[in-house]
Amino acid sequence: MRPQPPIVFRADLSRWVEPAAAFAALHGDSAHAFWLDCGPDAVAGVSYLGAPRPGARVVTASVRTGSVRVDRVDSHEPAATVGGTIFDFLRNALPAAERHSGPAGEPARFELGWVGWLGYELGAQTVGTPTHPSPTPDAALLEIDRALAFDHAARTVTLLLRSDAGDTGAAELERWMAEVEHALAAAASAPGPAQEPAAPEPATPAPATAAARWRHGPERYAELIAECQAAIHRGDAYQLCLTNEISVDTHPDPLASYLTLRDSSPTHHGGLLRFGDISLLSASPEQFLAVTAGGHVTTKPIKGTRKRASGLARDLELRAELESSEKERAENLMIVDLMRNDIGKIARLGSVRVSKLLTVESYAHVHQLVSTIEAELADGLTGIDAVEASFPAGSMTGAPKISAMRILDGLEAGPRGIYSGAFGYIGLDGAVDLAMVIRSIVLDAAGARIGTGGGITALSVAAEEIEETQIKARALLAVLGATEQ
Repeated sequence: MRPQPPIVFRADLSRWVEPAAAFAALHGDSAHAFWLDCGPDAVAGVSYLGAPRPGARVVTASVRTGSVRVDRVDSHEPAATVGGTIFDFLRNALPAAERHSGPAGEPARFELGWVGWLGYELGAQTVGTPTHPSPTPDAALLEIDRALAFDHAARTVTLLLRSDAGDTGAAELERWMAEVEHALAAAASAPGPAQEPAAPEPATPAPATAAARWRHGPERYAELIAECQAAIHRGDAYQLCLTNEISVDTHPDPLASYLTLRDSSPTHHGGLLRFGDISLLSASPEQFLAVTAGGHVTTKPIKGTRKRASGLARDLELRAELESSEKERAENLMIVDLMRNDIGKIARLGSVRVSKLLTVESYAHVHQLVSTIEAELADGLTGIDAVEASFPAGSMTGAPKISAMRILDGLEAGPRGIYSGAFGYIGLDGAVDLAMVIRSIVLDAAGARIGTGGGITALSVAAEEIEETQIKARALLAVLGATEQ
């Protein structure tokens, strides 16, 4: 029997606290923790942070074994293993929430539930394509029954706590509020309820001593581009998102490194996820999929990139060049068509629409060409169905999706792992907000890994595609203090 929706209690802190300061004070030493981040100086959106409580589930999935492992935080109980996919697990774990409509245009909100990542290799289960064994779990999720929500527009900090009992939950929320206030005061430079804790300093990258090792060097990547174009000329694909992986032998502090990343590459879907000795640090600019509790679905694929310039005139020239590029516009339109098809599988008939087409969004290091597709969930379907039907995102595969993924599997010579998957939350009320794992660093016992890539079409120029992968990786390598080649 599926669990019933619990009660979510909430209370506001008496003052605003910067998320960076709160994360350091509350979860700086936590083995498992998350921070879904709207970025420094955000004036809109909601950031969330928290950690699983003792006894909460930490879930990892393996495509190779077709199973899901369930551990419990700070428990001596042996791990349990269940068969099936991570999507099967989530359908059984989430309550049967009733859809409720909100104001038009209201974004998804996290009402507690699950936070983590879905790795690219899950595509073997959703699409049926080949897979490579990944060095990291194919999915990893934390069960979250309390968290802090930072509303950047209202400048409020709200404690969210899930409980199955009314009176007990209210008392538990009051105790937790006192614990949070105490931890924040203890982290402040001077004690007292009015004193805000200082945000930790970003790491200063060490001199570039660690060399970046690219899975495919420039010459080999150019050969792979030629093979992609040969497949396109044969009619096997229209566009192929060819990726590369960079490894760096370094073991930095995850929080300090993330603060450096968010400072140099601010974005609306940043994040720090910590699962034991594995950490995901992301400055993702791309929303993979959002579903509101009322069943409104949004996806915002990015295809088309130009670097930023320091001078205003040249920067505007590059932006205009991106807007008018035949190759970039065609690439974006191919992915829009693919995502319309994916969303159409779970949408109410006639509800799929492209609300924004070929819009330029500018970030610290790049201009991006972005489109927005929206729809309403069909009756009887959930956000989990929407994620499963759309995963992995077409912006990271190419088109047609199945053919593109099979071709890329034969070219890339290794797993993508977490890169080009998705991360974010899947809520108790059916809401979902997942960002693409791009512009991201994965840290584990083996060191650091960065994924980078670009869409290859018949019009691609190898030198330009290679430069694009280097531009995308440059800010990430700088965080690690690594040389580019």
